[in-house]
Amino acid sequence: MELNGIELGKRLILAPMAEITDAPFRKIAKEFGAGLTFTQMVSAEGILKNNFESLKLFSFNQQEKPIGVQLLGNDPVIIGQAVNEISRFKPDIIDFNAGCPVKKVTDNKMGSSILDYPDLLGRIVKSMSDNSHGIPISVKFRLGKEKKKINIIKNAKIAEDNGASILTIHARTKIDRYSAEPIYEWIAKVKQSVSVPVIGNGSVFSPLDAKNLIEQTGCDAIMVARGSIGNPFIFSRFYGLITSGKDPGEPSVEIIKKTLLMHIDLLIKEYGEFAALDKAKKHSIWYFMYLSGINFLLKRIFAIKNIESLKELIDYHSLKIEKNLYPKEDNSEILLKFKKKVLFWLLDE
Repeated sequence: MELNGIELGKRLILAPMAEITDAPFRKIAKEFGAGLTFTQMVSAEGILKNNFESLKLFSFNQQEKPIGVQLLGNDPVIIGQAVNEISRFKPDIIDFNAGCPVKKVTDNKMGSSILDYPDLLGRIVKSMSDNSHGIPISVKFRLGKEKKKINIIKNAKIAEDNGASILTIHARTKIDRYSAEPIYEWIAKVKQSVSVPVIGNGSVFSPLDAKNLIEQTGCDAIMVARGSIGNPFIFSRFYGLITSGKDPGEPSVEIIKKTLLMHIDLLIKEYGEFAALDKAKKHSIWYFMYLSGINFLLKRIFAIKNIESLKELIDYHSLKIEKNLYPKEDNSEILLKFKKKVLFWLLDE
């Protein structure tokens, strides 16, 4: 599966994530080898109304290409008009969100609620394809509303028949949200049922997870979401694993610190110091959550009042990790909450 000369089967794809995949996050992901990134999910209606926040969400620099934009909505006409508008900026892919399980989205009959209406899905995809001016259209799905109502094969075929060039399958149902184990066999079934490329998604937290998912399902590429938060190293590690057969391994504390500080500087450049501070605190927690001393960091970081103090804390915390000065602690509960998407600012309702 190639896009702009990049073999995406050897490069992980960064998923669109609300309040996560802003320009600084995308730049870091690209630095570490992401083959394709996406802007944050954006409302089709917001684009047509020239809503400032909506326009800002899908703005990108041409140097970021290849890059995709993901749309949210449920009206084929409005979505088609939004695609026509977005196409002027020449993203490499325009994606339709038929997978978000967040309540405030599904209550408005958008995201994964669309899975219950295959005919509507078809009209939306056709409207997108008719208005994209040749830009490939993709759709990101879940398997269906619930395990007894899995209709991904029907939805995938409808999307393909109406002009979708790429299908991304998150291997959970709508009600599973993020807690249940993904059912990867459905990705394989979709791959066998359609002729367009299929991207696998769901609980990819390591390079080996990604490699195993390709081998298990035959999918053409892997999209990573939560597995990349605080962990852009997953992109370079996957590329190393696929091309050489060997995972380069976990980054050193020094590399983690250096990458985090670079990320914080990008946040300051994008938002200014005041607005960047809370975002920088979030990312600091995410970068260090797999290492010792995370509870120490959590106790200290919320009282930080400026970027300078935050950087000093990062230096101090990194040094203590390197010198093995933290006592052993069980951070499995923190990691479990993160994987279930209920950690700190990742709360979605």
